[in-house]
Amino acid sequence: MTIQLKQEIDKVYEEDYLLWLEQTAEQLRQKDIENLDWEHLIDEIEDLGKAQKNAVETYLRQLLKHLLLYQYWTQEKDYCADGWAEEIDNFRNELEILLRSKTLYNYSASILEATYQKARRSAFKKTKLDIFPSECPYTLEQVLDLDYLPE
Repeated sequence: MTIQLKQEIDKVYEEDYLLWLEQTAEQLRQKDIENLDWEHLIDEIEDLGKAQKNAVETYLRQLLKHLLLYQYWTQEKDYCADGWAEEIDNFRNELEILLRSKTLYNYSASILEATYQKARRSAFKKTKLDIFPSECPYTLEQVLDLDYLPE
């Protein structure tokens, strides 16, 4: 690939990302591997994986936070339990889609405790109450179980 062609590809990538995606997809369909923008293509594929992992962690953190609020913030439960339960359901539904991937399921299992610590801090900041267990009181199966609500 010439320097000029590389500069043109870089310009398209920087200025018109959608066009770059369309051109790259067409090059892959045509098996035009010599003109592929390998550098950016590799970066984009890696970023897709990172984005999915970030989504798993975000949904898991929010789900754990709402499970904690539901179970332990008893002063607010009469007023907020339905809303928390709805949020728990929403986060579980989002995770169910992502965790169809065995890799992401295993990733969620590997980050459960660390993510719980973040959820616990967030729940503490919301309530200003030191009422949440120091270690995750839920198994991954409970966290993901569509019918499970802690009492």
